[in-house]
Amino acid sequence: MGTLYVVGTPIGNLEDITLRALRVLREVQLIAAEDTRTTRKLLQANEITTPLTSFHDFTGPGKVQRLVERLQEIDIALVSEAGMPGISDPGYPLIRQAIDAGVRVVPIPGPSAVLAALVASGLPMHAFCFLGFLPRKPGPRRRLLERVAGEAATLVLFEAPHRLLASLGALQEVLGDRPAVAARELTKVHEEFVRGPLSELHAHFTAHPPRGEFTLVVAGADSAGVLE
Repeated sequence: MGTLYVVGTPIGNLEDITLRALRVLREVQLIAAEDTRTTRKLLQANEITTPLTSFHDFTGPGKVQRLVERLQEIDIALVSEAGMPGISDPGYPLIRQAIDAGVRVVPIPGPSAVLAALVASGLPMHAFCFLGFLPRKPGPRRRLLERVAGEAATLVLFEAPHRLLASLGALQEVLGDRPAVAARELTKVHEEFVRGPLSELHAHFTAHPPRGEFTLVVAGADSAGVLE
């Protein structure tokens, strides 16, 4: 019986890979990668020649089953395009089915955009609620935000640049003009933290069209005056 290693990889800066992650990526017989192009750059930078196979949003149940079958014989590493697999990416089905099949699943901790944004936000971090990506459609998005409006913990979520303004507007409309932080391009050359009320963030990115990937950190219901 093989082992499924759930391996954290850099969210931008290739130097953030851990020594343990590099060892595992060298020793396994196969790497299942969300984006083989991104993973190949990481492997080439560290002279790792382990074979790759794709595992992404469009991977069907047939391939999941084939990977679980291969795990009966070999060790496989599961990697995301960036960060920890399974966090707002397609890794969950393979992890779940591997567990159901009795395969040993071993986490190899690594970089996380959620924690990187949270610890540098200046907002309370003793408890937080991760929302992933907000729904694209206004109705489901509003309903989700209404469900967490009374949440005392700090809220953390991901957003793509082309949806950022809509999400900032929805956050302000449902939650009020709370303190918030937009963390952009974490660990990369153009890393940026924009802090202020949600209205100010919306005005800033209206004047400066958003680029790159964003992690938003928003004060919880009990922390509305934290940046005042």
